[in-house]
Amino acid sequence: MSRFRGHTFREGDIASFGVRSAISCANQNCLWTKSVDGFVYVPYTISPLYDNMDRITIEIGMLDISSATCVKFVPRTHQADFVDIQPRFGCWSFLGRVGGPQPLSLQTPACMWSGVASHELMHALGFVHEQSRSDRDRYVTILWENIIEGQKHNFKKYETNNLNTVYDYDSVMHYGRYAFSEDGLPTIIPKPDPNIPIGQRDGPSQLDIHKINLLYNCGA
Repeated sequence: MSRFRGHTFREGDIASFGVRSAISCANQNCLWTKSVDGFVYVPYTISPLYDNMDRITIEIGMLDISSATCVKFVPRTHQADFVDIQPRFGCWSFLGRVGGPQPLSLQTPACMWSGVASHELMHALGFVHEQSRSDRDRYVTILWENIIEGQKHNFKKYETNNLNTVYDYDSVMHYGRYAFSEDGLPTIIPKPDPNIPIGQRDGPSQLDIHKINLLYNCGA
């Protein structure tokens, strides 16, 4: 766990105000509330510091989630709890709904990919990284010796609610092969096939979408 400008960070890009577990979100009443019409409305604001192309990129990241789930990102009007998207340092988000204005950082230009926006928005919906799953050792090997000293905590695994889904190498929430590499060598190797691609940031996978629908009980 690391600290930066008053926030505690785990797994590189999950912020918290203290030591709240970043894994048991679903059991901590930190999901966004479903409306009586069956949709989950997540209010947001986007900093005026972004230009039009940045806004479009962020909105595509939202649309890639909302077009296939019951989660709808809506511009904030009067809501007390909302996601405040800002070009701070780095790409990061709080986990789930934390109450009040919760910053979500998408630095320009480094974070200006729609898939990166979707990744951080999924954190805000309550999802952690795929390789943090409790069953991850069956699917990937962590090469601890190649990880930057002081960053090994980002590769911890946790007792997670996997929603009865299979491990998703294609998840937009999966670390890349060289995440936190000290020497340019891989830090994560898929198994049994080491050549399986991981770490894509094109957008949510089909299974990512399925998990959002499961977690938020979409369609029920």
